[in-house]
Amino acid sequence: MEQLGEAINNSLSDSEQIAEVITRIKAGGYDVFLVLEATIGLNERDEAAEPTLVNDRRSAADFQVTSQDVKFLKSLRIRVDEEK
Repeated sequence: MEQLGEAINNSLSDSEQIAEVITRIKAGGYDVFLVLEATIGLNERDEAAEPTLVNDRRSAADFQVTSQDVKFLKSLRIRVDEEK
């Protein structure tokens, strides 16, 4: 599992596209925080069983998106569906 985490981290760190976008954001005067969440499920192989993913989250996180958040996400070409 540790090796998988390192491989994911390295692939993000080595991405020229991600580095380019982060450079543009920093040039705009912003600090960048990137937080990713992954759910990884492991099962011992059983010839008859199908693999399944398990997510033990009990409820959705409560957070609010500010107008600054929306502006930032749109600058990254990420569409935000605003709830009324």
